[in-house]
Amino acid sequence: MDKNKISIVILAAGKGSRMKSPKAKVLHTVCGKEMLYHIIKSSREISNDITVVVAHQKDAVVKQISSYFDDINFVIQDADNFPGTGGAMKNISVKNEKVLVLNGDMPLLTADALQGFLGCDNGIIMSIFDLQNPDGYGRVIIENNQVQRIVEQKDASAKELSVTTVNAGIYAFSKNILEKYIPLLSNDNAQKEYYLTDVISMARADGLNISPLLVDEERFKGVNSKKDLSDAEEIMQDRIKTSLMESGVIMQLPSTIYIEEGVTFEGECIVENGCRITGNSKIINSHIKAHSVIEDSIVKNSDVGPLAHLRPACVIEDTHIGNFVEIKKSTLKGVKAGHLSYIGDATVDEGTNIGAGVITCNYDGIKKHETIIGKNVFIGSDSQLVAPITIEDDVMIAAGTTVTSGRVESGVLAISRTKLRTIKDFYYKFFNK
Repeated sequence: MDKNKISIVILAAGKGSRMKSPKAKVLHTVCGKEMLYHIIKSSREISNDITVVVAHQKDAVVKQISSYFDDINFVIQDADNFPGTGGAMKNISVKNEKVLVLNGDMPLLTADALQGFLGCDNGIIMSIFDLQNPDGYGRVIIENNQVQRIVEQKDASAKELSVTTVNAGIYAFSKNILEKYIPLLSNDNAQKEYYLTDVISMARADGLNISPLLVDEERFKGVNSKKDLSDAEEIMQDRIKTSLMESGVIMQLPSTIYIEEGVTFEGECIVENGCRITGNSKIINSHIKAHSVIEDSIVKNSDVGPLAHLRPACVIEDTHIGNFVEIKKSTLKGVKAGHLSYIGDATVDEGTNIGAGVITCNYDGIKKHETIIGKNVFIGSDSQLVAPITIEDDVMIAAGTTVTSGRVESGVLAISRTKLRTIKDFYYKFFNK
């Protein structure tokens, strides 16, 4: 595909008051990434010239999006003097002769869904769909397969409100049309805003062709509320999991599984019901058992769970992680940690067995400290390893031991227990007071 054919402008300046949130609307996430991220990702598949118009919380939007992409043009809308979608298009400069205008709250858009707009030459293509309940959308008046005008709901008559053909909010223009009509826009309307839709009216009055393009509601769905956000996430989750299953991942009860956009799988993998896998996690030839959580971690040739939790920055290889084990920022290779343990800020080498109730005490109240455990170490149940600490190869830690030494040498048994005392008949005396 020739990415030099079309420029893309994404309108991301609005407050999104219906979201009822202090966060900028376009920064709300769907499957782990901001709505605006998803739109830009799709846009980059068809264009090498992408402009994002910002205003509300502009610094936060620019900072977050720049953390993903380094080739985006940002334009700040003068929303005080030129509010509205038409005002957002002022002072826009693009490279290519065709211009596709997208909205920043449409995270379900795909590059394939935008193909119909690429035929825009000397006229205008605008997206439409038919809704049983068109409330909240601008109405599109069509005659002889040409758009005659668009009426915003706020400005529509009763007759116009009965129209079910609505504006899906996406337009393709030739560059010269925008250069001609954007300076002519007026804010003489109920909301005192500059509407991009008025370009349609002016162009139609001058006899230009305005072709309606029927699009599917799912991919062009706008997100205006927290309910819309939830609906969009459900749709995207279905896409993500369908794609993964088609590529070979086994999922049990996939409707109960949550997998974010950046997660990748390689080889033969199984994900059981109720799992949550987030961030840029990578799962390779592994089995993730029921109700486990994996955050931004790598799991290779291993099984995890059920009911295990890998917090960010874990690398798990050739390892068994059992139920109720929590691991944070640690590397385990060839290890068994069967149940009820916490391993944080640690490196654990092959052949090591971590018993039930073992805890790495990595935090002293001010700083985090590292635990290094060598090969073939047997750590008995209910042991505490107080970091910073290094346990060399071939060590046994007796059950119930608290290890405070900075280094435990190879070959030793480490044991710290008080001698057991028994008091005869204490039970009877205590309960027969």
